[in-house]
Amino acid sequence: MLVNCVAYQQGQKLADIAIADISDWLAKPDCFIWVALRDASPAELAQMQEEFDLHPLAVEDASRGHQRPKIEEYGDIVFVVMHLLEMQQDAVHVGEVAVFVGLNFVLSVRNGSQQNFLGVRERCEREPELLKQGAAFVAYALMDVVVDRYFPLVEAIEADLEEVEDQIFERGSARWNIERLYALKHRSSTVRHAVVPLLEVLGKLHGGRVPAVCQASQAYFRDVHDHLARINSAIDAVRDTIATAIQVNLSLVTIEESEVTKRLAAWAAIFAVSTALAGIWGMNFEVMPELKWTYGYPMALGIIGSTAAFLYWRFRKRGWL
Repeated sequence: MLVNCVAYQQGQKLADIAIADISDWLAKPDCFIWVALRDASPAELAQMQEEFDLHPLAVEDASRGHQRPKIEEYGDIVFVVMHLLEMQQDAVHVGEVAVFVGLNFVLSVRNGSQQNFLGVRERCEREPELLKQGAAFVAYALMDVVVDRYFPLVEAIEADLEEVEDQIFERGSARWNIERLYALKHRSSTVRHAVVPLLEVLGKLHGGRVPAVCQASQAYFRDVHDHLARINSAIDAVRDTIATAIQVNLSLVTIEESEVTKRLAAWAAIFAVSTALAGIWGMNFEVMPELKWTYGYPMALGIIGSTAAFLYWRFRKRGWL
């Protein structure tokens, strides 16, 4: 579905135009076209391919989706794929945006996401001096807003991790902690899969051999690179903390099981002694010491009780009970 198709010249918006008129506007000097599509159909992508002379492999990637974040060059056109991340019921939903950046056009194709870029267009139009840089600045603005939307996700993961850490030493919370930690690990991995590949290739747009369309905006792409590096460092720290928390939680489970085992062993020892004494006096022999003694039964109960009490005191002193 077409969201916007706008022509700009010298940083100023000229007009909303029809797709059929794109070729005419591209022929005008110092003019570039910004087209935004959402969940584009094959027919719409084919039309864009014809209007902007897009490479068929890039169009195929944009139509299929589920691509790894990347930056590729096809002649004078730079093709960028980024993941759009948003929270949905304690899980990170992954959408995708493909951006084609030419010398005089920008085409963004958003798939599988409810996020929009209306704020990006408004921001660019409020800064005509920067918009004079053309398609490259628009590409930077799109990348910047996508990357900046990763920060709240990382902060939410850190907040949830702190909550788990606060409760990790509470008795009976081991299973809940493990479930939450693995959920956080999955969320952090999703963010990392969006950040790391883009971080690895973003260097193509600043420093060294830079595509011609991006020459004037290298400093802005370097800023996006710095943001990605910060997010990646935060995610690495979160993943290390999660791994440590999981190990601590498993250690606490082992300690709790050891304490239960010691308690069971202590009670078993107490009842074992009582059972042994009762078994001895319960043997059916005719000649046994104190068998017919009037105080034999109370004495036997006293020995059993005192022995059990002594063992209980001893185990309690050692911390087993």
